[in-house]
Amino acid sequence: MTDTTQTAASDIPRGGWVDSFLPRALRPFARLSRLDRPIGTWLLLFPCWWSIALARPELAEGARLFVLFALGAIVMRGAGCTYNDIVDRDFDGAVARTADRPIPSGAVSVRGAIVWLVVQLLVGLAILVQLNAFAIGMGVASLVLVFTYPLMKRVTWWPQFFLGLAFNWGALMGYAAVAGRLDAAPVLLYIAGIFWTLGYDTIYAHQDKEDDALIGVKSSALRLGARTGPALWFFYAATVACLAAMGWQAGLGRTYQALLLAGAIQLAWQVRDVRIDDPADCLAKFKSNRLFGWLLLAGLLFGHL
Repeated sequence: MTDTTQTAASDIPRGGWVDSFLPRALRPFARLSRLDRPIGTWLLLFPCWWSIALARPELAEGARLFVLFALGAIVMRGAGCTYNDIVDRDFDGAVARTADRPIPSGAVSVRGAIVWLVVQLLVGLAILVQLNAFAIGMGVASLVLVFTYPLMKRVTWWPQFFLGLAFNWGALMGYAAVAGRLDAAPVLLYIAGIFWTLGYDTIYAHQDKEDDALIGVKSSALRLGARTGPALWFFYAATVACLAAMGWQAGLGRTYQALLLAGAIQLAWQVRDVRIDDPADCLAKFKSNRLFGWLLLAGLLFGHL
């Protein structure tokens, strides 16, 4: 194993850009925000970009919003991860994959993490106020989802559903930032994103199912068990069905349909090939959803042609 991969069971990459370029004092805060693991930022960002493309802004406005939402996704994903690690610090210390995260390892104190969380939220607020009033209101409302999601694994077998509600809020906000309202198409996009998250995060949760069972944390992976395969087919089929309905509602053409089909094939490959008892394969399949995100974005950008 090279020094650019994770050591032992840890999910923290070693020898990457955080270790190479950041001062030692800043590295734990970058890891607290998962800046060294961008896949979560991509999964948060894609629904925002999809929604902006769906709304068909003028080129200059679209470019501005793409940049603002990209910055917002980096900051708010970091804030969400920081809050999650504050809340879950005792659980993280009991799980092999997360035991050396900054808080349970002692690299960052709880007080330091709270200060870092406030800093990130203030930066997020500075980005949010660049949008219209309707989108600002929706952004403030999303904080309810951001701050309740980490608690869901204590009370329901389906925290992945609540993650879907939070992570796909951008499917509504991007459209609202362009149009100043919501229509049926972005709502269908939001529902599609929730099903998509149920799929990819159930795969992700299979990495921790043994530790989660021992410490009493709930997840869809534990609830579904051997029925995960059929459930994934359902989640991803519902994703594609909602996206097809959205395309019809928005009047998207054959280019969108072709790229949605390519995305559906990518999702089907995940379900067919995933090995739910192999954590490395689960992580690889989870990360592969970035390709699905790019395919759908291309379909939305060119589907109006």
